[in-house]
Amino acid sequence: MRIQLTKYGLFVAALLLAGISASAQQSGSSNKYIRKGNELYNKQQYTDAEANYKKALEQNAQSAIGSYNLGNSLYQQKRYDEARAQYANSLKEAKKENVKSDADYNIGNTFMENKKWEESIKSYKQALKINPNDEDARYNLAYAQAMLKKQQQQQNKDNKDNKDNKDNKDKNKDKNKDKDKNKDNKDQDKKDQDKKDQDKKDQDKNKDQNKDQNKDNKDKDKQNQQQDKPEPQPSKLNKQEADRLLQALSQEEKKLQDKNKKVKGQVVPVEKDW
Repeated sequence: MRIQLTKYGLFVAALLLAGISASAQQSGSSNKYIRKGNELYNKQQYTDAEANYKKALEQNAQSAIGSYNLGNSLYQQKRYDEARAQYANSLKEAKKENVKSDADYNIGNTFMENKKWEESIKSYKQALKINPNDEDARYNLAYAQAMLKKQQQQQNKDNKDNKDNKDNKDKNKDKNKDKDKNKDNKDQDKKDQDKKDQDKKDQDKNKDQNKDQNKDNKDKDKQNQQQDKPEPQPSKLNKQEADRLLQALSQEEKKLQDKNKKVKGQVVPVEKDW
């Protein structure tokens, strides 16, 4: 089943009255340009047809048929906004219901071309209100409603995806914050541990230095003690001389004892440590 996009039927203006009045002459000139425009339109010469419809409207600006057909020529050139304006003019000036219904229908088509589904739905409903038997308007209405529903579903899906993406970004952001915080904590723990290790090294180093200092002090004390202790002096007498000296002392002591027994214990001093 096809989508009916545009009603291409063109209204051929008929001369309603014959006369010599100015209004009749204007109407005749306007209709002449409309007929010429219709010929060109049917040959798919839409630009030239547009020019003739505009000339018709210059002669009679209230021509509903001139505005409607101009709208069709603009539609064929994909100038949808301009075409919609001419259909609106036609709708305002039209006296016949079929012209009004077709104008609403084609206004709906211009909205559909721009994927403005809600606006096109309103126009098709208005066309059906005027002409309930317009099956093309009924079909386009159903199509626009289906497209609007699809668009809304896609928007809901996009909104959900965006929300999920935002939630995921927030979660990742929180994870990154926690990760950074953990990293900072680890870095601080490492710094604290490095400081402890350095303090221990410094303590060990101080202990070693103290130990070395104590050892040096002990060595110095020992050295000082050794320096304070008298060194043994070598004997100035040889063995024979010592023996003679002892013998002489022994004889002298005996003499003193014999001479004065009251004197006791007086001896000739001798050098120590010999």
